[in-house]
Amino acid sequence: MSNLITRATSGVIYILLFLAAILYSKESYVILITIFGLLSVWEFSKLVKLNSIVPYLFVGFLGYAAYAKNDNKLIWILLAFCLICGIRLIIYLYSKKNSYPTHNFEKLDLSVRYIAFSFFFLILIPFTTGNYNPYIIIGILVLIWVNDSFAYLIGKNFGKHKLFEKVSPRKTIEGFIGGLIFSSLSAIILSKYIPVFSTLNWVIIALITSVFGTLGDLVESKFKRQAKVKDSGSIMPGHGGILDRLDSLFFLAPFVYLYINYFI
Repeated sequence: MSNLITRATSGVIYILLFLAAILYSKESYVILITIFGLLSVWEFSKLVKLNSIVPYLFVGFLGYAAYAKNDNKLIWILLAFCLICGIRLIIYLYSKKNSYPTHNFEKLDLSVRYIAFSFFFLILIPFTTGNYNPYIIIGILVLIWVNDSFAYLIGKNFGKHKLFEKVSPRKTIEGFIGGLIFSSLSAIILSKYIPVFSTLNWVIIALITSVFGTLGDLVESKFKRQAKVKDSGSIMPGHGGILDRLDSLFFLAPFVYLYINYFI
């Protein structure tokens, strides 16, 4: 019972902090996501046993660059590198190899492209309309929470077929489909209250969020299995680390950014 109370309290504080930073100002949002990025680099570095200051410098510099947002060429170059890294990690997820990264260069490369670059695009998402619009990122958070909640509920009650048993035994195909359906339905409702994008575009964003959010969670789970740990950290009592809570969000960020900026 005490663990449940601890978990609930920690979760509420996390959600309130996140929403307060998003709604208060663009500066508070950028600062919070940059701090989350630094903490995630720290946790990931422990998972892969990397000892380097370089990823932290990247997170700090890119946090400032995202706020300034004055170099579109830099953004598209970083997006290409980030998307290639994401695809590489999806391929790795399905491979039988269980020793990646092995060399310091691979560890450094992953820390920068997988963590720092992804957080950079997470910062940029609410700026995609030209000005800071906090409701864009709130909408995406709602889609993630709906997807995760219904994937858990449907998977727990109706799940019979494992989605990716060797990485995450509790995830089921039924849960994944349920999360995707309810996330899409939520997108239809969101389009009425956050009419930044059309209903169709919100639904497509929901599909991207469900698919790549789930993949992001699985990728991080594989890294934790390699490191033989349950959680990436202990900064959030009852939940684990920041990386555990944000693995879906920052992994899907570059893919959502690509769709919003290139296809809408």
